[in-house]
Amino acid sequence: MIDHTGVTVSNFAKSKSFYTAALKPIGYAVLKEFPASVTGGADVAGLGVAPMPDFWILGGEPNKPPIHIAFRVTTRALVDAFYAAAIEAGGIDNGPPGIRAHYHPNYYGAFVRDPDGHNIEAVCHEAP
Repeated sequence: MIDHTGVTVSNFAKSKSFYTAALKPIGYAVLKEFPASVTGGADVAGLGVAPMPDFWILGGEPNKPPIHIAFRVTTRALVDAFYAAAIEAGGIDNGPPGIRAHYHPNYYGAFVRDPDGHNIEAVCHEAP
Protein backbone atom coordinates (compact mmCIF):
# COMPACT_ATOMS: atom_id res chain seq x y z
CA MET A 1 0.00 0.00 0.00
CA ILE A 2 1.31 3.45 -0.87
CA ASP A 3 1.37 5.81 2.10
CA HIS A 4 2.04 9.04 0.21
CA THR A 5 3.41 10.45 -3.00
CA GLY A 6 3.86 13.80 -4.66
CA VAL A 7 5.34 16.03 -7.32
CA THR A 8 7.97 18.74 -7.50
CA VAL A 9 6.62 21.99 -8.91
CA SER A 10 8.29 25.09 -10.34
CA ASN A 11 5.96 27.66 -8.79
CA PHE A 12 4.92 26.53 -5.32
CA ALA A 13 2.23 29.18 -4.74
CA LYS A 14 0.64 28.67 -8.17
CA SER A 15 0.64 24.89 -7.85
CA LYS A 16 -0.67 24.98 -4.28
CA SER A 17 -3.57 27.12 -5.50
CA PHE A 18 -4.19 24.75 -8.43
CA TYR A 19 -4.16 21.57 -6.35
CA THR A 20 -6.22 23.09 -3.54
CA ALA A 21 -8.97 23.97 -6.03
CA ALA A 22 -8.68 20.89 -8.27
CA LEU A 23 -8.75 18.35 -5.44
CA LYS A 24 -11.37 20.06 -3.26
CA PRO A 25 -14.31 18.28 -4.97
CA ILE A 26 -12.83 14.88 -4.04
CA GLY A 27 -12.44 15.90 -0.39
CA TYR A 28 -8.80 16.97 -0.37
CA ALA A 29 -7.45 20.01 1.45
CA VAL A 30 -4.05 21.30 2.54
CA LEU A 31 -3.47 19.52 5.85
CA LYS A 32 0.19 20.31 6.50
CA GLU A 33 2.59 22.92 5.21
CA PHE A 34 6.24 23.58 5.94
CA PRO A 35 8.39 26.48 4.69
CA ALA A 36 11.88 26.01 3.28
CA SER A 37 13.29 27.30 6.57
CA VAL A 38 11.91 24.19 8.30
CA THR A 39 12.59 21.60 5.58
CA GLY A 40 16.06 22.88 4.83
CA GLY A 41 15.47 23.38 1.14
CA ALA A 42 11.98 23.88 -0.24
CA ASP A 43 8.43 24.86 0.62
CA VAL A 44 6.17 21.81 0.90
CA ALA A 45 2.44 21.25 1.32
CA GLY A 46 0.62 18.02 2.06
CA LEU A 47 -2.90 17.53 0.79
CA GLY A 48 -5.34 14.79 1.62
CA VAL A 49 -8.47 13.80 3.46
CA ALA A 50 -8.10 14.41 7.20
CA PRO A 51 -6.35 13.44 9.30
CA MET A 52 -3.20 12.82 7.23
CA PRO A 53 -1.97 14.09 3.87
CA ASP A 54 -1.10 11.55 1.21
CA PHE A 55 -0.21 13.86 -1.68
CA TRP A 56 2.63 16.37 -1.36
CA ILE A 57 3.87 19.20 -3.53
CA LEU A 58 7.45 20.41 -3.21
CA GLY A 59 8.82 23.61 -4.66
CA GLY A 60 11.86 23.18 -6.90
CA GLU A 61 12.87 21.85 -10.28
CA PRO A 62 9.81 19.98 -11.62
CA ASN A 63 10.01 16.25 -12.26
CA LYS A 64 11.26 15.53 -15.78
CA PRO A 65 9.58 13.96 -17.53
CA PRO A 66 6.30 15.01 -15.87
CA ILE A 67 4.67 12.22 -13.89
CA HIS A 68 1.19 10.74 -13.64
CA ILE A 69 -0.84 10.65 -10.43
CA ALA A 70 -4.33 9.10 -10.30
CA PHE A 71 -6.77 9.76 -7.45
CA ARG A 72 -9.37 7.01 -6.92
CA VAL A 73 -12.87 8.25 -6.20
CA THR A 74 -16.11 6.43 -5.46
CA THR A 75 -18.46 7.99 -8.04
CA ARG A 76 -18.37 9.20 -11.61
CA ALA A 77 -19.85 12.50 -10.42
CA LEU A 78 -16.65 13.07 -8.41
CA VAL A 79 -14.58 12.50 -11.54
CA ASP A 80 -16.70 15.10 -13.33
CA ALA A 81 -16.39 17.55 -10.42
CA PHE A 82 -12.60 17.10 -10.25
CA TYR A 83 -12.28 17.76 -13.97
CA ALA A 84 -14.43 20.91 -13.88
CA ALA A 85 -12.57 22.28 -10.85
CA ALA A 86 -9.14 21.48 -12.31
CA ILE A 87 -9.95 23.18 -15.62
CA GLU A 88 -11.38 26.19 -13.76
CA ALA A 89 -8.16 26.35 -11.70
CA GLY A 90 -6.03 26.59 -14.86
CA GLY A 91 -5.40 22.94 -15.64
CA ILE A 92 -5.09 21.87 -19.27
CA ASP A 93 -7.41 19.19 -20.62
CA ASN A 94 -5.65 15.88 -21.23
CA GLY A 95 -8.78 13.74 -21.57
CA PRO A 96 -12.29 14.72 -20.49
CA PRO A 97 -14.41 12.52 -18.22
CA GLY A 98 -15.44 9.29 -19.84
CA ILE A 99 -15.16 5.52 -20.05
CA ARG A 100 -11.74 4.10 -20.92
CA ALA A 101 -12.96 0.59 -21.85
CA HIS A 102 -9.49 -0.48 -22.94
CA TYR A 103 -8.61 -0.57 -19.20
CA HIS A 104 -11.89 -2.23 -18.13
CA PRO A 105 -15.62 -1.69 -18.78
CA ASN A 106 -16.20 0.55 -15.73
CA TYR A 107 -12.99 2.63 -15.90
CA TYR A 108 -14.31 6.20 -15.79
CA GLY A 109 -11.57 8.80 -15.65
CA ALA A 110 -10.58 12.36 -16.46
CA PHE A 111 -7.09 13.73 -17.06
CA VAL A 112 -5.72 17.25 -16.58
CA ARG A 113 -2.20 18.66 -16.90
CA ASP A 114 -1.10 20.74 -13.91
CA PRO A 115 0.94 23.97 -14.30
CA ASP A 116 4.14 21.93 -14.81
CA GLY A 117 2.62 19.37 -17.17
CA HIS A 118 2.09 16.56 -14.66
CA ASN A 119 -0.81 14.32 -15.73
CA ILE A 120 -3.35 14.37 -12.90
CA GLU A 121 -6.30 12.00 -13.03
CA ALA A 122 -9.42 11.19 -11.08
CA VAL A 123 -10.76 7.69 -11.69
CA CYS A 124 -13.81 5.70 -10.63
CA HIS A 125 -13.88 1.92 -11.11
CA GLU A 126 -17.51 1.47 -10.05
CA ALA A 127 -20.48 0.80 -12.32
CA PRO A 128 -22.86 3.75 -12.68
